[in-house]
Amino acid sequence: MKKSIIMNIQKFCVHDGPGIRTTIFFKGCPLNCIWCHNPESQRFNKEIMFDYEKCSKCGECIKRCKSKALSIKKGIIHYDPSLCNFCGVCIDFCINNARSLVGKVFSVSELLKEIEKDMIFYEESGGGVTLSGGEAMEQIDFIKDLVKQCKSKGISIAIDTCGYTPFENFEKIFDYVDIFLYDIKLINSNKHKKYVGVYNELILKNLKKLSDKGANIHLRLPLIEPINTSDDDIYNLLDYLKDINISKINLLPYHKIGGHKYKKLNIKYDFKSMKKPSDKRLEEIKLLFKNNNYNVKIGG
Repeated sequence: MKKSIIMNIQKFCVHDGPGIRTTIFFKGCPLNCIWCHNPESQRFNKEIMFDYEKCSKCGECIKRCKSKALSIKKGIIHYDPSLCNFCGVCIDFCINNARSLVGKVFSVSELLKEIEKDMIFYEESGGGVTLSGGEAMEQIDFIKDLVKQCKSKGISIAIDTCGYTPFENFEKIFDYVDIFLYDIKLINSNKHKKYVGVYNELILKNLKKLSDKGANIHLRLPLIEPINTSDDDIYNLLDYLKDINISKINLLPYHKIGGHKYKKLNIKYDFKSMKKPSDKRLEEIKLLFKNNNYNVKIGG
C-alpha cells in the first residue's frame, strides 16, 4: 500500500486555484529557497516543532520520552532528533502546548476520504483539490494513484509545483490534472542556484514542455526585494515567456509570516536581507505583465 507523509490538509482554500479547494501539503522539497515561509515542508521526514517561549521547563516531556531524545542541561530543554521515534507522547503531555508534530502518514484511501468530505463545496464553487508542499511531484507514484481516483469521482485537480522533477513525472499525471500552478523563482540560473539551491534549467525546460502539451498553466511568481524584482529580472522573464502559453499570472509578494517557524525548528533565518517590494514596485511589475497581454494579479 502506497503511503506518504502529509504536512497539512487545509480546508476552504481560495488562493490555490479556482473555487473552494482542499489543499494538501506534502512533506519534502528538492529546493531550499532562503525565503521559504513553510520551512517545516522542506524535509521529507516527520519533525517536532518546539516553541521555547511557551516552555515552562517542567520536565514532563523528558519523563515521558521513552526514546531518551529529550534532556535538560543548564535549565534548557535539548532535543536529539536522531533518537526521536515521533510517537507524540511529549506533545500529549506538554501542558503549555510548546511542542507539535509535523507530518502524518496517509494512504491514498485515507487521503481520499478526507477529500470526499468537501465534495459539496467543490461542486457548488467550481473548486477541487490542490496538491502542494513541499513538492507533491516528489511523491509521483502516490499522487498518480490519488489523482486518478479523484478524477474518477469528478474532482478537479491542481498541482502546485516548483517544476524541479523529471518531465516523465508530469507525463504520468498529465491527463488527470486540470491546472498546473507553476512557480518561477528566478530566471537567472546562477542566482537561482545561490538563492534556491539548484540551477533552473530543468524547471524552465519542463515549463516549456508543459506548454507545448497544452497544459493549463497558472504561473506563480514570488517577489522578494532585492532578489528578483529588478528590471533585468522581470524583462528577462518576459523574454523567456514569449513562447510559452500562460493562462494566468499571480504575483506573490514576500512576507515574514512564517519566520517564527524557523526558531521552532532550530533553523537560522536571514530575514533581514529580504523584504516585501513596495506597493509602487508591485504595481509597476504588474503593469509590465499586463502590457504584454497577460492576465495578472497581485496575490494568490
